[in-house]
Amino acid sequence: MKRSEFIARVAGGAFAVSTAGAMTDEGPFAATEIQVERARPGKPHAGKVLAAIQPHADDLPIFAGGLVLKLIDEGYTGYLIRITNDDHTGPGTVGEGVLANERDNFAVAKSFGLKKTYDLYYRNHMLDGVSPLELRLRLIFLFRLLKVDTVICYDPWAHYEENPDHYATASAVEAACWMSGGEKDFPEHFDAGLAPHSVKEKYYFARGPQYVNRVVDIGGFMDRKIFVNTLNTAQGPAGHRGAQLRRRLSEQGLRLPLLGDDDETANREYTRRFVLDRDAEVGNKFGLKYAEPYHYIGPEPAKVEEFIKTNAVRL
Repeated sequence: MKRSEFIARVAGGAFAVSTAGAMTDEGPFAATEIQVERARPGKPHAGKVLAAIQPHADDLPIFAGGLVLKLIDEGYTGYLIRITNDDHTGPGTVGEGVLANERDNFAVAKSFGLKKTYDLYYRNHMLDGVSPLELRLRLIFLFRLLKVDTVICYDPWAHYEENPDHYATASAVEAACWMSGGEKDFPEHFDAGLAPHSVKEKYYFARGPQYVNRVVDIGGFMDRKIFVNTLNTAQGPAGHRGAQLRRRLSEQGLRLPLLGDDDETANREYTRRFVLDRDAEVGNKFGLKYAEPYHYIGPEPAKVEEFIKTNAVRL
């Protein structure tokens, strides 16, 4: 099954199931509450760092492109970490596909406004054969080096994920977020000038059924998200697919008004209608034009410090 077809099939039903009777961060008996996160004016996140992590060049643009654009617009400094080399996708030979996807990935990072790209270059569709410890260690090093506050990645707890690269990446990210703050994990990092650094926030996305507790309003970023998706020309599912469809229909004596009269319009509207249609479906559930659903995990509450602030008395 093609990725775009999978998205289209699960978008409505999976999301509806995931928001009913889910366990919240407060425990299994708390009422489910979905928070709508909207764009904030100014630079409220200035000084904070995010790591946008994807196994493949098209994952973040499809599922989290609006969120990445929003957070960068709000002041984050961002980095893109791609885990595989996408060698099983793209045009031509395996080597040509790797190069084409690498170029697309750099273009995606630039369009997102991210500061730098880190490619780990593991083989595509084989990540479950890589040592989990090795992958986790590389991520811990990057989280400490970059002082990452927030990660955006696949959900390690999502259901029915068929791609091993997705769940292997998600599992490694989840563990690395926790272990990067440890004072005894990989102490050689500290001799190199790094320090323990815990990742405080996680935005997890999924292709299928997922626990969702946050919906991000991306209405103001949708056109830019569509453009980012058209940059993935090597594997799609957006890229130049609209222009290709427009030409094929023309050869058959047919025309889709949706695709307009030029390639740019065709690519943009194809992406909006057939690749990112879930964003409209999710948005409609919350009275928004476009939205992205997430399993959000925020910072641990500072219970002790808050109690001291409220109850401590001066001697």
